[in-house]
Amino acid sequence: MVNSVVGLSIAARYLCRRFAVPVAVGAVTMTPAAAVAAPGAAAPLVIATIPVGIAPLGVATNPVTNTAYVANVGADTVSAISGRTNKVTATIPVGSAPHDVATNSVTNTAYVTNVLGNTVSVINGRTQRVTATVPVGTNPVGVATNPVTNTVYVTNDGNGTVSVISGKTNKVTATITVGTEPSGVTTNPVTNTTYVTNVSSGTVSVISGRTDTVTATIPVGTEPFELGTNPVTNTTYVTNDGNGTVSVISGKTDTVTATIPVGTEPFGVTTNPVTNTAYVANFGSGTVSVISGKTDTVTATITVGTEPFGVTTNPVTNTAYVTNDGSDTVSVISG
Repeated sequence: MVNSVVGLSIAARYLCRRFAVPVAVGAVTMTPAAAVAAPGAAAPLVIATIPVGIAPLGVATNPVTNTAYVANVGADTVSAISGRTNKVTATIPVGSAPHDVATNSVTNTAYVTNVLGNTVSVINGRTQRVTATVPVGTNPVGVATNPVTNTVYVTNDGNGTVSVISGKTNKVTATITVGTEPSGVTTNPVTNTTYVTNVSSGTVSVISGRTDTVTATIPVGTEPFELGTNPVTNTTYVTNDGNGTVSVISGKTDTVTATIPVGTEPFGVTTNPVTNTAYVANFGSGTVSVISGKTDTVTATITVGTEPFGVTTNPVTNTAYVTNDGSDTVSVISG
């Protein structure tokens, strides 16, 4: 796992709680949470809190099926959540210590990295079952898909590489060397480009999907952890865990165009291309920062659960989902 503050925290929770009784799933608590919005802006609200498995980390949505998938590192499962009912509809066994999840809405498939299993579990979204297990590098952490090329990208924290998986064959077609301790990964399907955070290197590697080679290395903040891309504006947002900021990268120039202060220990980040908004999960603050893509400023700060880790959006419903590692829940944010 990632050798940083978050990595140690997750490992400790996993070992201490590995055989604990999981919380009941399926119930949902409707508890609007406090949110501080910029003057003149409507405050996004937490409209539901959903119990999931032990120590939820990564989260992804399939906007077509209106389903969210949550990787529960302490339970070796993935929770599938209906966006219509805000309830868990399936609990799917996967590999050892699932960390992140990504979806391909075109093929209705989810991909899950298993950190201690050195594998990726492939989930059929129709049956909610694992249909394949793909061996990758050492300690796979992040995962992202390019639905246009039907390609999956996996960061291997333990050996400084990215595994490229064909969604058609479920086999690794390339292994790309990047920086030290690669963690987060995101793609821009429009430009066929992949971005990878290198935690110990303080950089982002830019990968061409056409050649499977690194075309640029961009210095960012301290301990960059996760990233999210807005393909409409060709902009990537990077959380810098070490100094509580988000770096904004132009996909046109491969340079940092802004640095935005957010909460303490920002980990997860995602975008809503429809509203041109970014959401940042602040692990140490128990909040989510909402960033305007137009002004590169924080427009709202939303209180969520304990130790928020991952965040994703469904642009179709304008909904965000936040995993709360410390309270074994998912916060659902409207707007």
